[in-house]
Amino acid sequence: MTNDPLLQPFQLRHLLLRNRFLSTAHEPAYSEDGLPKDRYRLYHLEKARGGIALTMTAGSAIVSPDSPAAFGNLHAYRDEIVPWLRRLADDCHEAGAAVMIQLTHLGRRTGWNKADWLPVLAPSPVREPAHRAFPKEAEDWDIARIIADYAAAAQRMKEAGLDGIEFEAYGHLMDSFWSPATNRRSDEWGGSLENRTRFARAVIDAVRAAVGPDFIVGIRMVADEDWQQGLTRAEGVEIAQRLVGTGKIDFLNLIRGHIDTDAALADVIPIQGMRSAPHLDFAGEVRAATGFPVFHAARIPDVATARHAVASGKLDMVGMTRAHIADPHIARKVAAGQEARIRPCVGATYCLDRIYEGGEALCIHNAATGREGTIPHEIPPSAAPRRVVVVGGGPGGLEAARVAAERGHAVTLLEATPKAGGQVNLLVANPRRREMAGIVDWRLAELDRLGVAIRQNVWAEAEDVLALSPGMVVIATGGLPQAPDLAEGAALGVSSWDILSGAVRPGAEVLVYDDNGGHQGMSAAEVAARAGARVELISPERFFAPEMGGLNHVPYMRAFHETGTRITINTRLRAITREGNRLRAHLSSDFAPGWSDSRLVDQVVLEHATAPNDGLYHALKPLSRNLGEVDHRALIAGAGAVLPERNAGGRFGLYRIGDAVAARNIHAAIYEALRIGLRW
Repeated sequence: MTNDPLLQPFQLRHLLLRNRFLSTAHEPAYSEDGLPKDRYRLYHLEKARGGIALTMTAGSAIVSPDSPAAFGNLHAYRDEIVPWLRRLADDCHEAGAAVMIQLTHLGRRTGWNKADWLPVLAPSPVREPAHRAFPKEAEDWDIARIIADYAAAAQRMKEAGLDGIEFEAYGHLMDSFWSPATNRRSDEWGGSLENRTRFARAVIDAVRAAVGPDFIVGIRMVADEDWQQGLTRAEGVEIAQRLVGTGKIDFLNLIRGHIDTDAALADVIPIQGMRSAPHLDFAGEVRAATGFPVFHAARIPDVATARHAVASGKLDMVGMTRAHIADPHIARKVAAGQEARIRPCVGATYCLDRIYEGGEALCIHNAATGREGTIPHEIPPSAAPRRVVVVGGGPGGLEAARVAAERGHAVTLLEATPKAGGQVNLLVANPRRREMAGIVDWRLAELDRLGVAIRQNVWAEAEDVLALSPGMVVIATGGLPQAPDLAEGAALGVSSWDILSGAVRPGAEVLVYDDNGGHQGMSAAEVAARAGARVELISPERFFAPEMGGLNHVPYMRAFHETGTRITINTRLRAITREGNRLRAHLSSDFAPGWSDSRLVDQVVLEHATAPNDGLYHALKPLSRNLGEVDHRALIAGAGAVLPERNAGGRFGLYRIGDAVAARNIHAAIYEALRIGLRW
């Protein structure tokens, strides 16, 4: 028995949910041919095993062929989906969790030039900027067909043994009828609120008739578009009350805002540096106005906020969706009194940015998420414990030490600086990104729990490592900033590291040349601009920061507009020369070989990623059993010796990870540390 509000069961009509933890609908892009096969199933099963009460699949499952998948959506209009969902539901039920699915017609929030090349539909021919399609105005026969498709899809979900469905009504077809920004019709589907809600009511009626009374039906809906030309708060609350009044739905899952641009989406799904739980109070107000069960998720990243949401009566079920991507075992850890051991969501939103850029959802610092078929979230013990030395205390090195210690190895970590964290210590110099420190802090707490010896201020040489008599050595020494290949003057520039670390103050007029395309150059530009510099960011790419997704793009662009930062793309820095006490940046074009231009500035900041800091690796390589070799085939297959025996006289296995191999990102370093560390 417990008094924790989060651990209290919740009765949703006939369905008893074991606690108040919810993972709201999202599409991780793990589907195969539009079906939730093993990877998809195991992702949701892990959350069920982790103690969650309700996992909502799909984000969203599409009900009609003329709603082509925008980001790996499940195909709810196909009969083939039923057995796959049935297995997912059966497994999650066995683990104690309820399973539902979100259904939708994407409307204008997709593209026409994919799948079956059918026209994109909307209530009115109003283009969505994010997906760029010019939609066809839905005709009566389109509307009738889609209503029937919703009912048929809901029947499939019931046949699959799911506990219920929710309709998606924010930024998709259903709520496009509600909003005056997207519904300009003058027929029975437009104009008055009664007419604008006619489609939603028709869908609800058809679905309830198809599935009967003993199946949960809810709606994830926008109740305020927070937009001058959109759905008002008063109208949204009235729509919620009208839907509740039908007696045919069982819960409201509330959203505030609109999602037709990256900037608007970031206010609905805030990232790091933005306000925590910004719409929680609003959700509570709608709950009070309707007297109805309310679910909600919008940057509720920690248990304390979630507990407040339930204890204060604002929510009945609290969505911690990105938090469960970071740690699918939140509920289990809370119940076990291990709240401090929850791996934190740091708001990096690497997960969603990858989805919106056409990739798969991955957590920036939990490499097991989405890979449950090959990588466990709970590290198993090794059959042959040994002594392990990890050199480098950045994210990759800390993860390597954690995995080794969890496996039962005796671990010593050597760090050259007074403070572990590696390049994370640089990126948190941008105040907006300070939450990223959670990647380091969580691992340091775990290493302390596991008894790992950390030696700081040790610039490790080969003899320092050998003195510890290791059976395995992990080189996680990272990289050092490198300049792009210029015709002359590279030494006249400073690095993004110099700006972010505070080693060099920004000049009055600064040119930031970003030939990497990630956070580093963007952060340096933002920090310099916030410090009062006049900044121009120049990139050779056809759009800047291509290694970063749209949600993370938003706060940078806000900062650049607020500070007057100038952006120049499709332009390459060729050389830097001195001109008095200033610098001349000479520019060229990949597109017009004869073109040139220049800028006279006080400072040139160069961002060209890092070169491996690999001297120690090469010193130890001839002394190792595997001569540094990693068998990639065995690593990928998950079978066989990953570190082959190549040197009979070698004293230890040796591998290097992260930027010590080549410049990549935090997830790559952590993934390497985890998957290789599981194999010895």
